[in-house]
Amino acid sequence: MKLGVVGLPNVGKSTLFNALTKAGAPAANYPFCTIEPNVGVVTVKDERIDRLSALYNSKSTVYTTIEFVDIAGLVKGASKGEGLGNKFLSHIREVDAVVHVVRCFEDENVTHVDGSVDPVRDIETINLELIFADMDTLSRRIDKTKTAMKSGDKKYKEELDILLKIDATLHEGKPARNAPLTKEEKVFADGLFLLTSKPVIYCANVKEGAENNPYVKQVEEYAAKEGSETVALCVKLEEELSELDEEERLLFMADLGMEESGLDKLVKKCYKLLGLISFLTAGEKETRAWTIPEGTKAPQAAGKIHSDFEKGFIRAEVVDYETLLECGSYNAAKEKGKVRSEGKDYVFKDGDVVLFRFNV
Repeated sequence: MKLGVVGLPNVGKSTLFNALTKAGAPAANYPFCTIEPNVGVVTVKDERIDRLSALYNSKSTVYTTIEFVDIAGLVKGASKGEGLGNKFLSHIREVDAVVHVVRCFEDENVTHVDGSVDPVRDIETINLELIFADMDTLSRRIDKTKTAMKSGDKKYKEELDILLKIDATLHEGKPARNAPLTKEEKVFADGLFLLTSKPVIYCANVKEGAENNPYVKQVEEYAAKEGSETVALCVKLEEELSELDEEERLLFMADLGMEESGLDKLVKKCYKLLGLISFLTAGEKETRAWTIPEGTKAPQAAGKIHSDFEKGFIRAEVVDYETLLECGSYNAAKEKGKVRSEGKDYVFKDGDVVLFRFNV
């Protein structure tokens, strides 16, 4: 799964990306520092994996991951090709969800492309460019569908109705994800790959110690109206934390009164935003988290490990994580009748620890 990090120039996108991935992407005080997108893979920390690995004395521990893409700063007019707009928009089209970094701090030493700090204006600048780009895409698709309707096939009339609903939403200045569509209509809409159909988390970049930041409240109110999430963090502080070794990082966080880093909060929210859960496998050889979409059934979950597991699926022996820890081992859980035998229709839950039985 890919998340695109977007925002105006000089809001902290590349600094956030550096902190997330420790990849050292350029972070300079001038627009268009990032031209080609940087890509980094980020571990989703999970204490359940650590505890299971310790329980089994596993030789290998494997966490699940999310891919982040650092996309260059968009500017007003990007949808018409201003700046490097067309290129940037194509990069956004390729991700599954968006982390929209918003400047929520004053600093005369950091240039703002519009000359002042105004998070709602900045959000709307980006969102309107994405909406304009989607309007162009949709206009072409509507014309094509109207032509296809001449064949008399009723499906094109149904498609046109959906397209017009989305188009009306865009013309209201709202993202495509807010269009009033049924579950079935959303399946069709997803196939249009519209920029504003992607789920969004607004990352409010604040100064260290900026409690009750009024800019953050503005971002939260804006996000709530469109059903999006917000996370506030000091991007510069998170970058500094990421450069420390684990022991130093924990001491520094303790001094600051932080139970978990802002980045950990962000990554967890991104994982949830994408509708993902983890099931777990554990043993002496390896303890591992496997990423699947919510609603995945047992055979498809098995296929995440290996296609042969799905093809020859017999059953899944499942115990929830908390119960396994309480029992102390898989065998002990089985003896106490806590391990369930689940068939092909079982829908996996987050934290299920599983042993697959299959035949090939």
